[in-house]
Amino acid sequence: MRHPLVMGNWKLNGSKQLTADLISGLRTALAEVQGCKVVIAPPALYLAQAVAAVEGSDIGVGAQNIDVNLSGAFTGETSAEMLKDTGVRYVILGHSERRTYHHETDEVVAEKFAIVKQQGLIPVLCIGETEAENEAGKTEEVCSRQIDAVINAQGVDALNGAVIAYEPVWAIGTGKSATPAQAQAVHKFIRDHIAKQSRDVAEQVIIQYGGSVNDKNAAELFGQPDIDGALVGGASLKADAFSVIVKAAAAAKA
Repeated sequence: MRHPLVMGNWKLNGSKQLTADLISGLRTALAEVQGCKVVIAPPALYLAQAVAAVEGSDIGVGAQNIDVNLSGAFTGETSAEMLKDTGVRYVILGHSERRTYHHETDEVVAEKFAIVKQQGLIPVLCIGETEAENEAGKTEEVCSRQIDAVINAQGVDALNGAVIAYEPVWAIGTGKSATPAQAQAVHKFIRDHIAKQSRDVAEQVIIQYGGSVNDKNAAELFGQPDIDGALVGGASLKADAFSVIVKAAAAAKA
């Protein structure tokens, strides 16, 4: 049975005070919640503080990116080895903002995926289509291509223990949103696509929804059979809003 995972991507937001206050608030709000894994992904500068602050709780810590190299003359980069040494367990890869603003290709994302797996960390592979691709009916084409970049390079078993986050780029920060039925249709396609290679892998892989999730649509989204949680942006910066989403996932999958 798959257990839901709700992950908060803080993006380029945060401070020492926010990190302390937010984690303290989450520890209190989620103390009695069971059946849903919770992970926060602060900016790299605050990862060590976050790891220390969640100690003794069920909250995990993830990073928002890694470099393809483990060490060397690569100024400004952070390696998977460093993250592991800090106590980080999850790494977001191929987020639409990385693909758009930093021109990360499917091949680069697949290379990073392999490095994360080699270090014993858990990759969170982001996939999804833009508004133009959605309107052109290319959602399935884009999602399958982005998944296949990993499968073709490393085999379908590389997805064992990994997380996939489907993020319809057109529904992030635009005021638009996919209906629960639309989101479920894409999640089912993703699972069925993986099942062509391995039914066992497809049935165990966690597939999150990375579109706009809030207190109004969370329960219905998580009630869909192939939606295993969420990758949350802005709402993860407020303990009360994030907690509502986590509780909705736990209740829906109980």
